[in-house]
Amino acid sequence: MDKQVQTILGLLESCTIEQRKVIFQELRREFKIHPIEGQLNIVAEIILEAIHKDQTGLTFRMMRGVIAEAAFEVEVISKMKHWKMDSLEGDPPFDYLLSDGEGKISVQVKLQRSVKHEPMLANKANKNFSPDMFVVETQKTRGGIDSTTKENTRPYRFGEFDIIAVSMQPSTGQWGEFMYTVSDWLIPDPKDNSLILKFQPIPKSSNEDWTNDFETCIKWLREKREKTIDH
Repeated sequence: MDKQVQTILGLLESCTIEQRKVIFQELRREFKIHPIEGQLNIVAEIILEAIHKDQTGLTFRMMRGVIAEAAFEVEVISKMKHWKMDSLEGDPPFDYLLSDGEGKISVQVKLQRSVKHEPMLANKANKNFSPDMFVVETQKTRGGIDSTTKENTRPYRFGEFDIIAVSMQPSTGQWGEFMYTVSDWLIPDPKDNSLILKFQPIPKSSNEDWTNDFETCIKWLREKREKTIDH
């Protein structure tokens, strides 16, 4: 750090909040926060305001889901040794495909369900679930009807991904805190055992079914134990 920068930083410390805001706004005229501002020819503040105004709409919910996916990549995948992300083609039913030399693992990332910005309790989604658990909604964002079978394509099927990673931000406030379980352990839809039930209960801390450690969940997956999570 050169002397001029040190001098400026020293002066900033003596400035009031309002004075620093003025300086920040002047710097913002020259520097962009993210390349997408240039791609869309718009400032980040307008993008954030648009998202803020849609807090009860689909765009805001989808954006939170996208943030959860990005948090998994930054906070989990990037810190794992001996693992790499494989590129995805088409529209697979998972968000990440990882490999470590022993095999590939597909991961579906979801965000813990919340209602009016408060974490949703499991018994509010399904009366048979414990009120001491949280819940995640596992179905796809976009629905549709299969042209051949005429079945709803929104539910996930068993076998479409290996692990589900759930960002617990609604209850912990931290995007990088996840709970994981093996997808084959999820509760099936009682109407069709090949489908994963829309809502799945999540404990408030790690147990025999869910863990907050991704490597532990990978170990569970590779042990190939057969079970269904408790609820």
